[in-house]
Amino acid sequence: MAEGVWDWENAEGHATGTDLTGYRVAAADGRTGKVDKHSEDVGDAYLSVDTGPWIFGRVVLVPAGTVTRIDHDDRSVRPSRTTEEIKNSPDFAPGAPADDHDHRRSVGAYYLGTA
Repeated sequence: MAEGVWDWENAEGHATGTDLTGYRVAAADGRTGKVDKHSEDVGDAYLSVDTGPWIFGRVVLVPAGTVTRIDHDDRSVRPSRTTEEIKNSPDFAPGAPADDHDHRRSVGAYYLGTA
């Protein structure tokens, strides 16, 4: 999965060009938040997830490679991680660029370690 952590290749229901903004993020054990924005860039795709009140209002990056299913009828995205694993992901400073190399490296390493 190291090569595909930032790709949509394992996400059932993914359709290039679909706007996922506002989709509910349903972790393996429950609702985690909603998609604030997302990237379709090949080898660099992610979800920016606003955890809202569920996890004290953090915004976290979730690599596209962790998403197993996108349900357009239900407007939900299902990553293969638990709420706790997403909650414990590296901090993402509001307003920071999602393509910050150091942050992306730490996020990728974190999610590879939770596989």
